[in-house]
Amino acid sequence: MPAAVSATAVVPPRMGEAFPGASVTPVSWIPTRDLDLAEWTAAGRRLGAIGRCGQWGLGDWIRYGNAKFGERYRRAARITGYDVQTLMNMVYVASRFTISRRRENLSWSHHETLASLEEGAQEHWLDRAAAERLSISDLRLELRDWRRGSRKSLDDDGDFTEAPLPREAVLCPNCGTRVMVPGAQA
Repeated sequence: MPAAVSATAVVPPRMGEAFPGASVTPVSWIPTRDLDLAEWTAAGRRLGAIGRCGQWGLGDWIRYGNAKFGERYRRAARITGYDVQTLMNMVYVASRFTISRRRENLSWSHHETLASLEEGAQEHWLDRAAAERLSISDLRLELRDWRRGSRKSLDDDGDFTEAPLPREAVLCPNCGTRVMVPGAQA
């Protein structure tokens, strides 16, 4: 079973709330007194949580606003300071992974890399990325190799099977799209 986002996850403090012993601005974290190791560690955990949940939070926030108030990307861009295309990307990724399928042990970028795949393939690659501790770069390389060499598809049992490309097709080395070769023999 995938390691999904837990309902009991620690909620990071809101921006503007003081960290104990530190001041936070949009461009800094400044200790306001001498911190001990435990306080410094707690601040790091909070900062890390804020960084890891930001894109998911914004994607879900905009999805809610779109459903309740209609499409408001321009307004959301003014409110958040992000450009419209970036916000649209956050919404796309958030919409491709229900909360129960999001993996806490993988980054937003891992999910973003897999967002365009079918759900079964997403699960396969999420499992593999987590088990093998694949970096984003390694995951992208593995996906590119998978797309170039052969296609894998899910069989009736939910397992991946190799499906070689027909001889009359090649894969684009940049995007992985299958291109038919004119005049090639099967």
